[in-house]
Amino acid sequence: MTRRRLLEREAELAAADEALSELTGLRHGVVGAPLRPRGALLAFAGHAGLGKTTLLAEVRRRAAEQGCTVLSARGSDQEQKVAFHVARQLIQPQLAGSSDAEVRSTLGSWYSIVGPALGLGVAETGAPPDPQGLRDGLDWVLTHLAVQRAPLVLVLDDAHWADPESLSWLSAFAPRAEDLPMLLVVAYRPEELPEHAQEFRGLPGRSGTRPIGLEPLTATAISRLVRDNIGTHADDAFCRECWAVTAGNPFEAVELTAKVRDRNLNPSESSAHLLRDLAAAVKGSGLIARLERLGTSTVRLAWACAVLGTEISPSLAADIAGLGREEASDAADRLRDARIITGSDTLEFVHPLIATAVYRAIPDGVRVALHGKAAWSVVDAGLGSPAAARHLLETHPEGDPWVVNHLRAAAGETLRAGAPDAARRYLARALREPPAFEERAAVLYELGCSSLLTEPATTVNHLRAALEEPIADPVLRQGIVYRLSQVLAHSDRLAEASELLGREGRLTTDARTKLRMQAEKFMWDAFRSDEPDSPARSRRLSRLADRLTGRDLTERYIIGLRAWDATLRGESAAIGLHHAERALEGGLSWADESRGFEVPVLTALVFMYADRPGRAEELFASGTAEFERQGWRGAHLSFAYTLLAYIRYRRGRLVEAEDFAKAGIRLAERVGARTPVWWYATGVLVEVLLARGRTAEAAEVARDHDFTAPFPAAVTFPDSQTVYGQLLLARGRTGEAAVELAAAGRRLDPRGMRNPAWCPWRLHLAVAEAHDAPDLARETALEAVSRARQYGTESAVGQALRVAAEVGGGPDRAKLLEESVAHLERSPAAYELARALVALGAEQRRTGRPQEAAEHLYRGLEAAVQCGADSLAEAARDELAAAGLRPSRLRSTETDTLTARERTAAAMTVRGDDAATVAAALRTDEPTVARLLSAVYRKVGTDRTGLAAALGT
Repeated sequence: MTRRRLLEREAELAAADEALSELTGLRHGVVGAPLRPRGALLAFAGHAGLGKTTLLAEVRRRAAEQGCTVLSARGSDQEQKVAFHVARQLIQPQLAGSSDAEVRSTLGSWYSIVGPALGLGVAETGAPPDPQGLRDGLDWVLTHLAVQRAPLVLVLDDAHWADPESLSWLSAFAPRAEDLPMLLVVAYRPEELPEHAQEFRGLPGRSGTRPIGLEPLTATAISRLVRDNIGTHADDAFCRECWAVTAGNPFEAVELTAKVRDRNLNPSESSAHLLRDLAAAVKGSGLIARLERLGTSTVRLAWACAVLGTEISPSLAADIAGLGREEASDAADRLRDARIITGSDTLEFVHPLIATAVYRAIPDGVRVALHGKAAWSVVDAGLGSPAAARHLLETHPEGDPWVVNHLRAAAGETLRAGAPDAARRYLARALREPPAFEERAAVLYELGCSSLLTEPATTVNHLRAALEEPIADPVLRQGIVYRLSQVLAHSDRLAEASELLGREGRLTTDARTKLRMQAEKFMWDAFRSDEPDSPARSRRLSRLADRLTGRDLTERYIIGLRAWDATLRGESAAIGLHHAERALEGGLSWADESRGFEVPVLTALVFMYADRPGRAEELFASGTAEFERQGWRGAHLSFAYTLLAYIRYRRGRLVEAEDFAKAGIRLAERVGARTPVWWYATGVLVEVLLARGRTAEAAEVARDHDFTAPFPAAVTFPDSQTVYGQLLLARGRTGEAAVELAAAGRRLDPRGMRNPAWCPWRLHLAVAEAHDAPDLARETALEAVSRARQYGTESAVGQALRVAAEVGGGPDRAKLLEESVAHLERSPAAYELARALVALGAEQRRTGRPQEAAEHLYRGLEAAVQCGADSLAEAARDELAAAGLRPSRLRSTETDTLTARERTAAAMTVRGDDAATVAAALRTDEPTVARLLSAVYRKVGTDRTGLAAALGT
């Protein structure tokens, strides 16, 4: 491709030049000073042959001339089903020649997650990363390259043919380019862009809100192109006919002029009538007829090349075509002379239109056979099962064990590389082969596992089908049962999960297997809101746990469940802590491939409810790190961030709690609406916003996330229905709130879930009842106090006493509030202490105790500001003003803290720390680190070197 053929593309090139100028900081302001670099998105859309590839080649050339690092890739019709094919094209060359140690150093903590997807490392043992975790890793790699090698230009041609995994990632990443020293340029055929890349249709590119559309060339441009290629002696009539027969398509015009030169055709009006037949030979049936005239061996080589796709090995193509070395070499020369292929060491079709036409011209039976031969050839060449799998997808089922084995092997590698959809395609094809009778259950099991994270309903069907097959291996059957129960539970079908484990447990004769299934059943029953006899289950669990020693993971899971059950039932906190410590003695992994993460999480939460949030945070930090190392950044990480937010909320660190809750809800939105993690995340965020006094925002979150009845069958914490009642109460809808909260009590009390520290529905109900039924409200609150004293933590008792004082009134009000403050001062519940201090100060002001009132109100104000409880702080100021005191207008240092966090994140990034290290240092999550860095780039607007200078490092 040459620059002289870029006719009538001035507007497109001007947009590219402007974007490059902004990226490199070469634009100048009104006083002539360079403007800070700015990233951009640029998209070109056009039908086949309109010059997208030529245009992108010129963009790459200009970017390289301006000192940019250029990454480029191209989608391929034949390699759309090869997971991460485009991602590898983009990133592999940047690490070419690096040793494994250097690659590990560059990728840091992401090596084991993104390495297999990029073909830069072998997947390690353990569960595969979820797709979102892998996309986050790829985001980090590309962001890292943008910072380290700025300015960076990423060019993707034929995006419509990119593999789904790469395209989904890039389309989601694309809007971030403007916050980085990066120009992202894509080109595609608009009619062929798949649904999972619709974001590219609305990129905020240089044409406004739409990609720049490429139009056919005018007659004037085609005339110039003809004369450039043939000679200035081509007359006007001949040039006009060239334009007419090609409809202004530059690819067809170039190919037509080549045919004119080959025929030594006089470019005059007298020969113009011959152009239509020549143009027909450039594409479609005319191209195929021309190919067939080159001979049988040449056709066979062209077919083999079309089956292989891009970056074609001549020896591999010859093997598939069944040609000898010399014969294949001669055929390749004929294809080059005919402008069908190009290259020598690696072959490639001159244009994708030619490749598509050749591939579609292969007779159906021959095409299937060629794909089968290609599968054998790539395996023999040592390219591995994944390279063969895309060809095996195109073959007919024949009951061949070799095919099944390679499809299963490819699925395993692809799944561990983070592409479950591709793995599912391979296994579904293996099932149609079909596998041997005795292997069918195993294939169904693998198929179910591959769709676990993306299609739980499909997973259930596959795993149920696997159980119906005769299974000789008991370990396989157990694995199917555990996985099926897990996916049923996560699909809010807890009763089915429990019934499955109970039935299978009765069938097994192995004592340890029976105990494991009993443990799993106990776990899912603990989450069931419709469990028929929860107290009986608690008694069985207690008897079993008390006699176990914790010698293996199954026993420790049961002991951990006993600790959680004690917490729910409101037994003494000391009992729950005792069992939690027993469960942890031998270790509880959060990322064990064969088990869920629920019991380790529940065990950690026992410490939170028992007023030991520091210990809970330690366990959550360790567990979250396991998730991130494993690449689990979907539901797993959402749970971790959400519940960490809940711990911060209970400690009174509301600003941090809100950050984590929002990170959790962003991840939950990726998982899907009304899933368990969706309920958890929404509930925590609503509760945090209410504590901060932002009732309207909490209501908006609840509305946007459909946080209303029907509530989930699974038990959630905080309890969804209780939080909804709390929201109604905050909005002044006390009657509706009382109905919801009473319903929550009727649901939880019969199950023995009586701990107000876990679910304070009774406390909120007392507040809702206070206006219309004060006596009932006092009774309700005092019962909550009694239950809190039975549990015995300072925070639970203090909170219950505050509510009892507020709804009870009378002469004991101040005494109850003083006792509440005394308890809460000994607890980690800073927000609850602030509420009690303000309530006590207000009561003392009303009862004529101004000095004591001032002390408690000032303390309450300071505590509320430190917590980030803005509404409570304003209430304290109002009380101080009513007492004739000048409230100290303490303000949150959140903005200052955020600025400091931005500086810390930027400085650590300049130093070379990865996102996980920065997140750990800031005690936050990686998405927040990415937002901090984006904010820094917006403010400073420079590359890594300039950023270091701006920071003075």
